[in-house]
Amino acid sequence: MPDSPSPLALALGRIPTGLFIVATRDGDASLGFVGSFVMQQAFEPPTVSVAIGRDRDHLAAIRKAKTFAVSVLDGACAPAMGAFFKKYEGRETAFDHVEHTNAPSGAPILTNALAWVDCELSGEFDAGDHIVVFGKVIAGETTREGDPSIHLRKNGLGY
Repeated sequence: MPDSPSPLALALGRIPTGLFIVATRDGDASLGFVGSFVMQQAFEPPTVSVAIGRDRDHLAAIRKAKTFAVSVLDGACAPAMGAFFKKYEGRETAFDHVEHTNAPSGAPILTNALAWVDCELSGEFDAGDHIVVFGKVIAGETTREGDPSIHLRKNGLGY
């Protein structure tokens, strides 16, 4: 990447995204990551999509579990989000460091999330360096009033 983002990178960086914890089960372990490429795709059946880097372990785990959950973050969730940026050894995961419970599918959700949706994997699409997974929403809840966190990138061509 150049030191200074290109005009295209700057323009793409102005497209706002939310901040979410996307999670699934990997055997008996809970696995999750901070995701920003998440959006609702359909009303009937309710469907959401999540773009996941094709080389991430999370993608293989979602394919295997065939379920995932999305915790919608707000400012109150900022401290918990930090746990998902750390690297862990062995079977330890970020969920060992945050309060969570399980959605009906068994996928973990943050206890203090603004809202959450639980999804059954319904398809995927190859999108270059990411795979977009689609999930039929099987359950969800808003836990309190508030606005979700919004994220803008300085460089829309990278993290």
